[in-house]
Amino acid sequence: MKKYCFSYFPLIFFVLIIIVSGCYYDNEEYLYGDPGTGVVGCDTLNVTYSGTIAPILSTHCIGCHNQNIPNAGVILNNYNGLKTQIDNGRFWGAINHQNGFAIMPPSGIKLSNCNLLKIQKWIDDGALNN
Repeated sequence: MKKYCFSYFPLIFFVLIIIVSGCYYDNEEYLYGDPGTGVVGCDTLNVTYSGTIAPILSTHCIGCHNQNIPNAGVILNNYNGLKTQIDNGRFWGAINHQNGFAIMPPSGIKLSNCNLLKIQKWIDDGALNN
C-alpha cells in the first residue's frame, strides 16, 4: 500500500497570503472626506489664486467673462476683476446657485463641491493675489 505524504506548508502559505492581503493602509480623509463636508479627496490646504483659483476660472468662467467678452460686465480673467465680484458679493452667490443671483455657469451645472470648497477657502483666507 502506498503512503501519500501531504504537506501542510502550501495550505498555510495560502492562508497567510489571504490574511496579509486584507491588510492595507486607510487614509481617513480620502475615505470619509474633509471633516464636516463629506467631500472625498479634496485638498483645500494650500489654495492660492494662481495655483488653484485661476485654473478653475479658466476652465469654467473665462470663456464668457473676459476682457473681450465681458458678459454682464463681469471680467474674471484677472485678479482685479475677480476681486471686484467677490467684494460686491455677486461671485459667491452666482457660483453657489443661491437665490437672488444669476446662476453660473448658466448651463445650470454647478461647479464641483471640491472646487466650491477651494474657492470658499480662498475667499475666507482673504482672497489674496498669491
